[in-house]
Amino acid sequence: MKGFLKGLAAAVTAAGERTVLRRSIYLWLLLSLVLVEAILFGKARRSFVFYTTRENEAVVENRMLARSGSRELGIRRYVEEAVLGPVSLELSPLLTAETVLESFLFRDGVVYANFSALAALPPLAEKADLYHNLLTLKEGILRNFPFVRDVRFFIAGNEAFSDKFGGFGPEG
Repeated sequence: MKGFLKGLAAAVTAAGERTVLRRSIYLWLLLSLVLVEAILFGKARRSFVFYTTRENEAVVENRMLARSGSRELGIRRYVEEAVLGPVSLELSPLLTAETVLESFLFRDGVVYANFSALAALPPLAEKADLYHNLLTLKEGILRNFPFVRDVRFFIAGNEAFSDKFGGFGPEG
């Protein structure tokens, strides 16, 4: 009986060691794949929060953006992604579909973004309005990039809602 129990214990121990070895191999293989993907594609594994509206209700989307060497380029990529609109078809975009980011500048903690004239058209969502959509975009920039002090939006070269957006920080 003692021989049987010793044999059983040895078999269980050997099986456990094989399982641990197999799991270790799988873990190293997975880590290698993630490393190769990060090197080849250069995508940051950092999630940015994009706000879109559904009847003036904020909805959060996470997206991966390519790494950037400068703060300005990172913010610009964020704004360009926000202009593209939501991934989900049930959600409404913040700006009209054909809107283009014509120019972008980040200086002294302030973001200046100039959109094409199509941004002035009413948003597609029934209860959404341009002011709240731009305010949502501003809050998204301030949340994702804490080094930004203020955001100024322009539509076809004219400042949008300068009287309502005034001041620094999210409280306005």
